[in-house]
This record gives sequence, C-alpha cells and structure tokens, in this order.
Amino acid sequence: MAHPGFFQRQASARRNTGLLVALFLAAVVIITLLVCLVGYLVTRSEYTGLAFADWLLSRHGLYTAIAVVALIGIGSLIRWADLSGGGERVAKMVGARAIDPATRDTDERRLRNIVEEMSIASGISVPDLYVMDHETGINAFVAGYTPGEAVMVVTHGALTQLTRDELQGVVGHEFSHVLNGDMRLNVRLIAILAGILMIGQIGAFLLRASFHRSHVSSHSSRDRRGQAVFGLVGLALLVIGYVGVFFGRLIQSAVSRQREMLADASSVQFTRNPEGIAGALFKIGLKGGYLDTTSHASDMNHMCFGESARMKFAALLASHPPVQERIEAIQPGMFARLRSRLRDSEPGSALRSMGSLQTSETSADTAHGAVSGFSAASPRASTSPLNTRPSADISTTVGTVNKRSEDYAVDLLNRLPSTFRNLLYTRAGAIQLCYALLIYQLPESSQQKRLALVTANALFAPNADLLNKLLPALTSLGETVRFPALELAMPALRKLDPDERNQLMSCTEVLIRADNRLSLYELAMHTFLRRHLAGDSARPVPVRHRSYRTVTDELQVLFSLMARAGARQGIDSQGLFTEAMAGFTDGRKEPELLETVSIKHLRDALLVLNTLSPLLKPAILDACGHCVLADGEIKTTEYELIRLVADQLDCPMPPLAA
Repeated sequence: MAHPGFFQRQASARRNTGLLVALFLAAVVIITLLVCLVGYLVTRSEYTGLAFADWLLSRHGLYTAIAVVALIGIGSLIRWADLSGGGERVAKMVGARAIDPATRDTDERRLRNIVEEMSIASGISVPDLYVMDHETGINAFVAGYTPGEAVMVVTHGALTQLTRDELQGVVGHEFSHVLNGDMRLNVRLIAILAGILMIGQIGAFLLRASFHRSHVSSHSSRDRRGQAVFGLVGLALLVIGYVGVFFGRLIQSAVSRQREMLADASSVQFTRNPEGIAGALFKIGLKGGYLDTTSHASDMNHMCFGESARMKFAALLASHPPVQERIEAIQPGMFARLRSRLRDSEPGSALRSMGSLQTSETSADTAHGAVSGFSAASPRASTSPLNTRPSADISTTVGTVNKRSEDYAVDLLNRLPSTFRNLLYTRAGAIQLCYALLIYQLPESSQQKRLALVTANALFAPNADLLNKLLPALTSLGETVRFPALELAMPALRKLDPDERNQLMSCTEVLIRADNRLSLYELAMHTFLRRHLAGDSARPVPVRHRSYRTVTDELQVLFSLMARAGARQGIDSQGLFTEAMAGFTDGRKEPELLETVSIKHLRDALLVLNTLSPLLKPAILDACGHCVLADGEIKTTEYELIRLVADQLDCPMPPLAA
C-alpha cells in the first residue's frame, strides 16, 4: 500500500487538526442555536411575542448564547488543562503503571527491547513505557504532544498473548502514529468532545434535579408547572448535548479510520513482516481489545490499536475499520490463512499458537529474554550507519526505517554490555552518562580535573563507581554509540523534575566550557539535551512561518555552521554556504558566512525553524546534507550534527545508510 512521505503526512495531520477545529466551531454554533431555541420556546408565552430571530438578538437571547459558548469552552479548557501534562497524564488517566526500565519481567523486557530497536532504527526518542495491569484485552496506544515526550501504553493482554512478531507489529503501528503526527490530534479530540459533552451533562443534571424536587416540594400547580419546565429544559439540553457528541464522534471516527489504515501500512513498512501485525489484529478479533477497567475507554477509542469501547451504532461510530478489512488491506488472503491456521491448531493452545510466525530459533531467543531483532532474517555483522555514503537527499530518509538501520539497531543493542545498558535506565546512571560522554576521550588525569569542576549535590556530583563502569565501555564501543546511548538514557532523564533538569544542564555546561572551546559534538549534545529537557519541551510547536523569507537570519546561522563543519580537504566553506543558501533568499541581499556560531545562536535558530510549515523543512535538511557530504563521506560528528538538526525540527531521522 503506497502512502505519502513523512512531511506530507505531517502537513495532512495539521490540516486535519484545522478541519476538526472548524467542525468544532460549527458544532458550537449549531448547539448554541438549538439551546437558544429551547430558551425561546420556554419564555415566549410568558415574556415575549417576538420572532425567534428578534429574540436571539435580545438581551435574553444574547445572554443564553454567551452562556452556552462559555460552558462549552470551559468544558474543553478543563479537559485540555487536565491533559496538559502530555502523554504521561493520559497514561495516568487510564490507570496505567510505568514500566521500570530496569524491569526483570520477561514480557516487559521483551517490549522494552522491541521499542528500543524501533527507536534507534527510526530516530525517534525512546518513549516511556506503561502497562495497564488489569486489562486482559489486546490493545495499545501512544500519547503526547511531541515525539520527544511520547509515552506508549500497552495492556497486560497485549504483553502476554502476543508473540514477539505480533507485538513488534503493534509497536510499529504505534510508532507510525508518532511519525504521522496523530498524537497531538488525538489528545485535542478528547478535549473538544469534552466541551460538547458538557451541555448534555448539564441537561442530565437539570433532569435529575427536577425529579428530585417533584418528591420533596409542595404540590401546587405553580410548583408542578415550574418542575415540568425545569425537566423539559433539562431533557432538551440532554438531547442536544448527546446529539452533538454523536456527530462529534462520527467526525472523529471518520478521521480515525483513515489514520489507522495508514498506521497499519506503515507498520508493515517498518517491520517488513505483514504477518506480525496481521496476527495481532486476528487475535483482537478473537479476544477483543476493550478497556474494561477505566471509565475513559470511549475517550481513548480513537487513540488505541483496536476498539477500546463497546459502541452503539458501531458501523457509524467505529474508530477503526473492521478487523478483517484491516487484515485484507495488509495482504489479500491473509485473513483466510490465519483462520485456517487457527482451525488446524490444537484447541488448548489455539490462541497462543495461532498467528505465531516466529521460527523455533526466534522462540528460543525470546524465551531466554534475548534481543532477537527485526523480523527479516539475515546474518548480522557489526555494522555502522556511517561506513557507506548516504543518499544526498537526506530528507527522503526522515520518517522511514530501512533494512540497514534495523540491523544497526539490533547489532548496537547486542554489543552494549549489560552493566552499561542497565545503568542507562537509572537516574543516577543516566546523569553520569552525560558526564562520561563529555570526558571519555580525555586522558585520565584530565578527566579528574574536569570532574572536579562539577560541584553539586549527591545526585549530580560525579560518581567514581558509576563512571568507572561507563567510561571503559564508551571507549571500546566508539563514537557511533554516543547518541544512541543518550537516547536510551532519555526515559530516565525525563524523570527528573524541572529544577533537577536545570541542574543537569548547568553541570554539563561546566564541563563543556572547561577548555574554552566548543567542539561540534559538544554543541550537538548540549543542544539535544536542551531540546528534550527544557520546560517547554512537551508543548506542541505551532506553524508560524510559511515562507523562507521570514527566517533568513536563522538559515544563515544554521548553514554557516554546516558549511564550516563540511569544509575540509580544500573545500571552500564560503562556497558551501553560498550553495546551501541558494533558493532560500530573494537575491536582493545575500547573507554572509558567520565566523562563529554559539550554542545560544544555534538553539534560537532551530527553535524558529521548527515553526516552519512541514513542507518547507525537507529542503533545509537536504541543504545541510549537501554541506556535510561535500567531500563524499560523512564523519561521526557530522552525522551527529545533522541528526541533531533533524531532531530539533521534529523530523525523526534513522541512522544514515546507503
């Protein structure tokens, strides 16, 4: 199934968000008019003989309209504020438990291994993992406002009932939601529907109140008439509110079904194993994926891998296409093969064995908790993403996973010593890793002098025991492990509170400034940490610029850095800069190559460039690629730099490969 590239999908997601906002405003207008009509019918006989249009413009009409709009807005804002904590808040809302990165549970370790492989291979930051312990259905979802702050939630049923291939298919599906820009859209849908639902909830409250008053008040005709009016108004608001929710969910479901089919196709692209996700879908068809232990199941319906709530009018309100349709879209005839496999299996082991597509070798690896890698079987040697010349069009790799990056991710994780890897999952180990990455190439005497400059409390003070375990591993593994190791440590670093994050940044700045010079790697590392640990890192980035003309100064900063990084072996940095800027200026005033680029200048420039329209970003990445590939190869520091630029622009880039 062919589908558009990363940047087109991002633009489409933003258009869908705009469409939903427009439809929400239309719904607010219609609901307001209907409530005003109820108010008009209730008051007409007693207070006025005005026509509805005239009443609407009267004081009563205006007050009624303002009250309705305010109530809907307040309902949406309350839920929006409730979800402002991003993916973590959504996970806690449904009662999910955070999975300890150092967990010893076999099923949880298998999930962690799959997620880490996919993260390294795709260039997406490793998400925090959660499990819904009491949910036996098979389901999963991702939530968050930005890829760097995403969380992935799986049910206990998904962990225990899916094979590794099937679980990998589910993870690939959820990763595609991150890449396709669906997470932010999904969270906003919850807030929008909450506002519309408030009208119905108020109506239900008034209806209950009228019944209650009928039992406790006097029985005069005036009281009975007032109670009847009270109840009728409540009933009308109840009907209006829930009709609004019905059509809101109808729109929500139509958008969601399209995104789910795209995510299924992307999962196959990522894992290269159509039977993995097909097997998971088939098991959902047999067992179901409903969330039975949370009151928010209907809110989460459009976010989950499968239907999370039993819906009336399922044909209209289903947020996912039928399971059989999804399986057949993945590969024609797949559903019949899976059904035949189930029929031929032994009854007692049918559910466990059906759809299982792993070889005996893979099963053995899983049983022993090994990292078995992506589905496509091939011999794996120690690979590097940098030992061949990458494609000149860097932007074409964004949002994709290729065979080479898959193999690289698996090989890298297998090469990491267990002690080293486990340290990355702890707060103390992740903090010491940041220090180790800045000093591991120095002589031991210089390392001690640098570390002595870091004065902090116990958590952030240099820890000799931990550093002695980290430094030798970094030295033996080489430069290519630096950023992947930092990515693996990010879930632990995100557990730091805001003050602790600021302290970590201050400590790393001390080490960077110790020699009064700034290397490309130090620049890349510091900017990466600032991007993912700053207080506003989880906030969605709006589109503020739809033309390069308004960001010329920022492009000058970025391309000056890239041109100087790529200029070596006789290559002129000025020439590279001129070539990179070509097409981004109007020709009236040519920007000049900057002599130096500071951390602050780069950070500020990238913050502005990230607010460009998604369709304007690929040209910037390709211009950066042109600079670093000018000599026909890319070094580790250059890769880290361009990887950093892609990360700062919210463009997940896999390891560069041929």
